[in-house]
Amino acid sequence: MFPSTSPDAGRDRWADDAPPGPAGPPPAPRTGPAEDEGGGRRERGPRRFRKGGAPRRPADEAPEEEEEPVEPVEVHKPLSLTVAGFAALLGVGLVLGAQTAGPGHRLSFAVIVFGVQLLFVLAWTMAMRPPALLLVALISAAVAAAADAAAVQSDIAGLAPLGYVAAGGFLLGVLGQLVRRVDRVRVTDSLGTTLLIVVGVVAFATLITLSRIPAGTQAITVCLTASGVALMVARLTDAVLPWPRLAPQVPRGAAGVVLGAMIGTMISAVLGSYLVTPFTPTRAAIIGLVAAVAAVLADLAVGYAEAGRLMAGEPPTMWIARHMQGPLGGFALAAPAAYAMCVLFL
Repeated sequence: MFPSTSPDAGRDRWADDAPPGPAGPPPAPRTGPAEDEGGGRRERGPRRFRKGGAPRRPADEAPEEEEEPVEPVEVHKPLSLTVAGFAALLGVGLVLGAQTAGPGHRLSFAVIVFGVQLLFVLAWTMAMRPPALLLVALISAAVAAAADAAAVQSDIAGLAPLGYVAAGGFLLGVLGQLVRRVDRVRVTDSLGTTLLIVVGVVAFATLITLSRIPAGTQAITVCLTASGVALMVARLTDAVLPWPRLAPQVPRGAAGVVLGAMIGTMISAVLGSYLVTPFTPTRAAIIGLVAAVAAVLADLAVGYAEAGRLMAGEPPTMWIARHMQGPLGGFALAAPAAYAMCVLFL
């Protein structure tokens, strides 16, 4: 007997009707937003940066803050008045010393110049602080004495003996710092400082050489008077009206620099009208202008150098040396300028 039901009765009809063959590829993933189990959309993770490009800046990001302006350094009026008085006394001393010099009697002027050179060495070594400070100061003082002796005793009044003394002093200063192991590391930094101090003390010795040239004493009187007046007027103007400020970190004004050079030139022209040939008001004004501009610019450069050292984080130098540095540097630059104008122009 046959069973009443077929053995295939519980099977699905389409399971047998499917054509045999290889299985098809798996279904492609959905491209739409994924949903979580609760039926809501699932948020995507943070996007990665684009390859080769910068990340996009959010729209709500605040812009960078601008730098605040630098407040100007305060100008101390009593200090400016004191420096002006020092510049005036320095100019008067050098001019009177030149007037006391004569043929065969230049030793007194050499003593005055040597005293100014010692002040220059003291102020500039304490302000610039080379690695071997004491060694540089001693060598510079010896160079000053040698330069003065060469200027007084040389057969021909010229700058060649002074140049030899300056070169020898610079080499001694460098070698002295190379010998010391502690200062050998900073010898490159001290080259400029040593050269500047040595050249400065030798520059004052050019006044002694200039006093031996015809019309040299008159040239010293005109140029140093113009320089002293220019430095004094520039500092006095800074005490009253330091405007416009040349730099926020430098307590100096452009009005003082310009006014000092102008008044110094006018005083030199007035002196030229009282001097004998070859001086005239025009010639005296020209050489006085060169000396006055050289002096005020050197004084201004010292202020910028001091501000740069303070901005670099170096400790401030001795108070009196720092403020003597400007007038001494101004006269040190005015001295060779006076020599050059006397030789080339008169």
